Amino acid sequence: MSGNAPEVLCITTGAFIQNSWLVWDAASRDAVLVDAGEGHEEILAEVAARNLVVRGIWLTHAHIDHVLGLTALRRATGAPVWLHPDDLRWYNVLPEQGRMFGVDGLERLAPPEHALQAGQQLQVGQYTFEVRHVPGHSPGHVAFLGYGLALSGDVLFEDSIGRTDLAGGSLPTLIDSIRRELLTLPDATRVLPGHGAETTIGRERSHNPFLLGN
Repeated sequence: MSGNAPEVLCITTGAFIQNSWLVWDAASRDAVLVDAGEGHEEILAEVAARNLVVRGIWLTHAHIDHVLGLTALRRATGAPVWLHPDDLRWYNVLPEQGRMFGVDGLERLAPPEHALQAGQQLQVGQYTFEVRHVPGHSPGHVAFLGYGLALSGDVLFEDSIGRTDLAGGSLPTLIDSIRRELLTLPDATRVLPGHGAETTIGRERSHNPFLLGN
């Protein structure tokens, strides 16, 4: 890995109060968007304000709140979409997801261009991130790790963890994923979640009530 660290920006939008993350190389202005929340106009405004070129949209998973802005963002940026195949079960039924949550009139998503897999290396400018498969919240949930950052989607939050009551969710699987793939990281690792405030691995290891004693 080269360079000190990429730039990151949290953009929180929509009725689901979802965090999308812009990650970019300050030298090249190449960027990726991690998750595509409802507020595509706000996201595009931040991209334009920083003169960035979005080279990819990396999805941690395909629940409705993380893909509501995907079609508009894809159209505006031309960026390809990356998704773990095990989450196609959610990705391919966006209209049905919408009806579950009282959101009508959603169109089906065009297929993702690229499949994510555990251990894969993804590039943004000069920076390389590793894909970790962290199922439990959804079957194909992943996290993106690098440079002291863990873009964790809806797996790990400050003092909480992702819900496991939707189809394909499993509390034992989620706890095992967190312990195996995230709690093995250094304490200072910044956890950049899909909802809520940034936290650290060390804080969650010692304070998260869902992890203590497990």
